[in-house]
Amino acid sequence: MKKKQLIILCTLLLSNALQAQQGFVHERSHGYVWPEEKDVLEKLDRWQDLKFGVLFHWGLYSVPGIVESWSICSEDVDWIPRDSTLSYEDYKKWYWGLKDRFNPVDFNPDQWSEVMQQAGMKYAIFTTKHHDGFCLFDSKETDFSIAHGPFGNHPKADAARFVFEAFRKKDFMVGAYFSKPDWHSQNYWWDYYATPNRNVNYKIERHPQRWENFRRFTYHQIEELMTGYGDLDILWLDGGWVAAPRQDIGMDDIAAMARRNQPGMLIVDRTIRGKYENYQTPERSIPAEQFPYPWESCIPLSSDWGWIPDAKFKSPAEVIALLIEVTAKGGNLLLGVGPTPQGLIQPEVAVILKQIGDWLDINGRGIYHTRITPQYHSGNVWFTAAKDPQTLYAHYIPPHGEESPDFIEWEGNAPVRGTKMICLQTNKPVKWRLVDNKTRITLPKMKNKTTLPLVFTYQKDIER
Repeated sequence: MKKKQLIILCTLLLSNALQAQQGFVHERSHGYVWPEEKDVLEKLDRWQDLKFGVLFHWGLYSVPGIVESWSICSEDVDWIPRDSTLSYEDYKKWYWGLKDRFNPVDFNPDQWSEVMQQAGMKYAIFTTKHHDGFCLFDSKETDFSIAHGPFGNHPKADAARFVFEAFRKKDFMVGAYFSKPDWHSQNYWWDYYATPNRNVNYKIERHPQRWENFRRFTYHQIEELMTGYGDLDILWLDGGWVAAPRQDIGMDDIAAMARRNQPGMLIVDRTIRGKYENYQTPERSIPAEQFPYPWESCIPLSSDWGWIPDAKFKSPAEVIALLIEVTAKGGNLLLGVGPTPQGLIQPEVAVILKQIGDWLDINGRGIYHTRITPQYHSGNVWFTAAKDPQTLYAHYIPPHGEESPDFIEWEGNAPVRGTKMICLQTNKPVKWRLVDNKTRITLPKMKNKTTLPLVFTYQKDIER
């Protein structure tokens, strides 16, 4: 089997294993259609400079600390847990009733934005509505929202408004996550019928007016976000099974309205290849190969997107390694963080993110504003390029938990003879030489040995 075919097969097997272990995973679409609008292309280029963002899942599911929305979906798979002592219909009633318990009295979006800025993140996506239909904004289309529960009299009851404002004040690009399916809506899950799976539960061709009502409902909710919540950069649409031809939500009309109100907006209609998927979003995974078009890996900091009790989090070294690999392959990393039911980023998460930010403060030149270089990987070393493609950054990732050795080496991407190679961690030159067509560098002696990646910058020899 050819090496490329073997890599693709292994990636598919890993993806299937992750899906079985971690829940529903959106596969990426195949192929890419570049936007034609000049202002969209310009914003897309700026977005590609940012590299590192945050995705917040926060809602009813945060109260008991369970998987987001999916426990009310009657699909028989291991990763959708629910209370087995209740009938399915009684479980749904219990879940909907969480609306009367969601009371995030400590809600502090300025704390969120401060933590994420310290982490070195540059853009933020906030879940305004997940599949369960519960709105984190004061929608006039439904009373199933944070503004119509115990938090309703709080001055920050229109939560999305304050999240967006907090991140705009920090000069983040700001995006609204919005679920196209709405399992609370009688025009999507009609209680005249059972709800056997994630899809609309009636035949649209037999009930066209009900589906038309749902289309209008969706359009008007997105219009509320596009017109009443300030400048937004990204409309991040989830629920890829809601798409033409069977579940045609009217994307042409939605996109036209969104960009009338938010010129140049990036639209991410996940997994739906075409003019409204301005970048791809592989979930919980990194593509096996480098791609020359825009994409982002969305990966949670813990095993879940929302807050769960006693979560196990990825270490700073693990997140930095993900960020390096994603960047070398041409993508951005969108890290999932779940605020607590009270409305805060928990301290242990803030500590992890601060350590990532400290690393980026020193080594971010090799991440932000970079682009791909044709040879992007050699052993434990990954390569990114400045927008001047002759300036390279070599990122050495130590084996898990190990300190850096005395020297490292890589094949290809040889430096120009006589050029200085700078270690960003020390901001000093390092010794290097060519050994059997490999670049070997002596690692700097540092007072405190590190298990975090080291980054080196140099001028590439274009003849090698």
